[in-house]
Amino acid sequence: MKYIDRKGNITIEENSQDKLLRHLYSDWGGRICLKILVRPFISKAAGVFLNTRLSARMVPGFVRRNQIDLSEYKRQEFRSYNDFFTREVKTGARPVSPGENILISPCDGKATVSRIGRDSRFYIKDTEYTVEQLLRNKKLASRYLGGYAVILRLTVDDYHRYCYIADGEKSPNVRLQGIFHTVNPAANDVYPVYKENTREYTLLKTDKFGTVVMMEVGAMMVGKITNHHTGTAKVTRGQEKGYFEFGGSTVVLLIQNGKVRIDYDLLENSENGYETIVRMGERIGECKLSKRTGKDHQGSTEPRKGSAAVSS
Repeated sequence: MKYIDRKGNITIEENSQDKLLRHLYSDWGGRICLKILVRPFISKAAGVFLNTRLSARMVPGFVRRNQIDLSEYKRQEFRSYNDFFTREVKTGARPVSPGENILISPCDGKATVSRIGRDSRFYIKDTEYTVEQLLRNKKLASRYLGGYAVILRLTVDDYHRYCYIADGEKSPNVRLQGIFHTVNPAANDVYPVYKENTREYTLLKTDKFGTVVMMEVGAMMVGKITNHHTGTAKVTRGQEKGYFEFGGSTVVLLIQNGKVRIDYDLLENSENGYETIVRMGERIGECKLSKRTGKDHQGSTEPRKGSAAVSS
């Protein structure tokens, strides 16, 4: 794995989990096992065990191995492993970047940004996707040509709750049934996981950023994506949208062309093959200002950023 934080510090590592997944997805024997492991009933069965009191015994070792600081969470004792996995941070632990024109990250994770081509294609690592494949909706996909796909991959040590990225009105949720590959890059090098995995999305209509697709993608051993609002609703920036149960998972943002300036470091890091470490509420871009007037799409004046942002 190649990670970089917002200060430019680089981490290149491959842990035991990465090695196991690479074996599963690269070797013929591993692929035989995968045919069973990616099935929804396996994730559901794992979910049943991870909700038991017995599973809580796994928590101390996991916390120690992943160096998780439980002091920033509301509770330090848990009834089950899933109770631990869906733990909530204390108020103020994930501050929302100030400024209504600032686009924030919906979650903790490792971010990759890809430009969506005029033919709907974009790439995650070296795997090609189309927006139509992701949404299974050709008409909706056409609205995002020339825009951006922001992929935020959550690993098991991340905070697994996510929030709305702006004030706006959300549509009813659309659920697309699929299977449960891991979202680890070891799988993405072999399978187009983001168009095969179970996923759920909503359209968020905003004043500042156009209509943004917010999508949650399940992964191996993630049998449940829990969103708090299933129908149409008025929502606010930083309000909790939902959470994942155990496992790695991904949040995807689809942004319309001309609406947002993605921060330069995220674009550059993605171009160089690095995933950028971000946290929920952190700035990842800003409302795109009119070149002629220096105003945003709603007409309010705001100073342009310097090296932190780049025009699309």
